[in-house]
Amino acid sequence: MVKDLNSVLSLSARNMKRSAIRDLLHITSRPGMISFAGGFPDPNTFPVEQLKSIMQDVLNEESVSALQYGTTEGNVRLREALAQRYQKEGLQVTKDNFLITTSSQQAIDLVSKVFLDPGDTLVCGLPSYLGALQSFSAYQACPIGIPKDEELNTVVRALIASGKKPKFIYAIPDFQNPSGVTMTKEQRLEVIDVAKKYDLLIIEDSPYRELRFEGEAEPMMYALDDSNRVITLGTFSKIFVPGFRLGWIIAHPDILEKLVVAKQATDLCAPVFDQCVAARFVDSGAMDDNIKLTIENYRKKRENMLAAFRKYMPQGVSWTEPDGGLFLFMTLPPQFDATELFHMAIQESVAFVIGEAFHCDGSGKNTLRINYSYMPEDRAEEGVRRLAAAIRKMMGETA
Repeated sequence: MVKDLNSVLSLSARNMKRSAIRDLLHITSRPGMISFAGGFPDPNTFPVEQLKSIMQDVLNEESVSALQYGTTEGNVRLREALAQRYQKEGLQVTKDNFLITTSSQQAIDLVSKVFLDPGDTLVCGLPSYLGALQSFSAYQACPIGIPKDEELNTVVRALIASGKKPKFIYAIPDFQNPSGVTMTKEQRLEVIDVAKKYDLLIIEDSPYRELRFEGEAEPMMYALDDSNRVITLGTFSKIFVPGFRLGWIIAHPDILEKLVVAKQATDLCAPVFDQCVAARFVDSGAMDDNIKLTIENYRKKRENMLAAFRKYMPQGVSWTEPDGGLFLFMTLPPQFDATELFHMAIQESVAFVIGEAFHCDGSGKNTLRINYSYMPEDRAEEGVRRLAAAIRKMMGETA
């Protein structure tokens, strides 16, 4: 080992930050702990028996290619299947608009690698997905948070006037992580208008879109845009199985070419066997059937969670009530600190993610993210009761 490890680290490595969520795993694994922290799907949604059959078919019928290296762009059959699904959403795409990635987190990293230089700015929601903020930070970029969509034009104009034109707008339009909020069609069009006005790219991060419990789906930003400036990210982690680590990028072929080159230097290709299995799963129609079951499962869990919140939470605490996805966002009265609450909640054997981690400007100290997809309903209600007890205790100590 060198005497001073920091002296040989790259600037990127020095700017990397540990995930507040991943670091919670050792705490949430304690016996008796009820965790609302991770974005884990319910294991009961994993189509185990179907996968056994499909995997056997892959090994019987295409083992030579499935167990070999693959192309960087990804399995052709899988890209064609994904293109057909998105065509139903109004996207004018073919397989040539798709790059298969090793999870959507890699997709975010590739976008950051290709478009961000040290000191660059980008615009994102406030709050916004922690994994994206980590990636932007690793490439020494400066995310500028927008608390309200109507402020986007003003903020972008001010950045340009100061010589810090953003490279892109990062948005999670459907069931945003962490807030659970969905953008209206008008809000999406406003983002596109601003991007056109100032010639910016848009990163449309869309891992939860298909998990809608109620209401009508809003059109995708990629479908609304006619200028090829939207880059859409997707994943199988929330609608199939996270262990396969498969995601994708949808973009104009000229943009994809740059991302392909960046991916070649990263991992050559996404897991080939997993892609073969996923392609068959989608082609067979089993994907749609599994999503329907998942939606019904999560709808019940969300209703159970919201009922428990109404039953146990003290006055002054508010929360979002999302129409889909995996998360809701809680806001404490402004004088309270979620970090203090976290330590008190751990004493009650319940965990969550501190909302400040999702705010690129260090705000949101009185907020927290709650996951409702993972815990069984009876455990979830008990967890809410414990969390409410910790909040009441904190309020009593502070008053």
